[in-house]
Amino acid sequence: MNRLMLRSIALGLLTCAIPAFAALKAGEKAPDFQAKASMAGKELNFSLSMNLMNGPVVLYFYPAAFTPGCTLEAHAFAEAVDQFKALGATVIGVSHDDLDKLNRFSMSECRGKFAVVADEDQHIMKAYGAILPANPLRANRTSYVIAPDGRILYTFTDLKPDLHVANTLEALRVWKAQSTK
Repeated sequence: MNRLMLRSIALGLLTCAIPAFAALKAGEKAPDFQAKASMAGKELNFSLSMNLMNGPVVLYFYPAAFTPGCTLEAHAFAEAVDQFKALGATVIGVSHDDLDKLNRFSMSECRGKFAVVADEDQHIMKAYGAILPANPLRANRTSYVIAPDGRILYTFTDLKPDLHVANTLEALRVWKAQSTK
C-alpha cells in the first residue's frame, strides 16, 4: 500500500473513533446550566434559566479564544449587541478556555459587550452537541437561539464565522414577529 492510501485509511479510522455529537434541533428543550463567565474582564456567574427570564438567549459556541475565526466572530457579535438587545435577547459565548484567558478575551475581542462562559470540563458543549469532530477538546462553531420558555428556536453550525450573527438576528426577528401576532 502506498502512503496516501495508508493515510486515508488512518484518517477514516480516526474519524470513526471520534464520538459523534449532534447539535440540538429547533423545538428541543435547551439544557439549563450555570457556569463561571467573564464580561468586560470581570468574573460572574451565568445562569441560562435566569437570563431566559429576561428574554431569548443567543448561545454561541466557538473553538478557542484569540484564534482568527473566533476573534472575527466575537467582534461581529459585539458590533451587533445593540440589535440583539433591541429584540430583547442576551448574547453569551461558550468555549473550553479557562477564565483567566476569557477575562482578557471578553475585554478585548468581545469589547466588554457580552459575557463568555468557561466550559473547561466541556459539560455544556456536550449537553448541546457542540463538540468539534476534528478536535474533540474544542467546541464546534454552533449558534443557538433559545426562547424564554427554554425551547430552541434556531440552530446553526458552520466553522466559518461569517453567518452566525446575521442568522441568529434573523431567527430572533422571525420569532418576535410571530410572538406579537
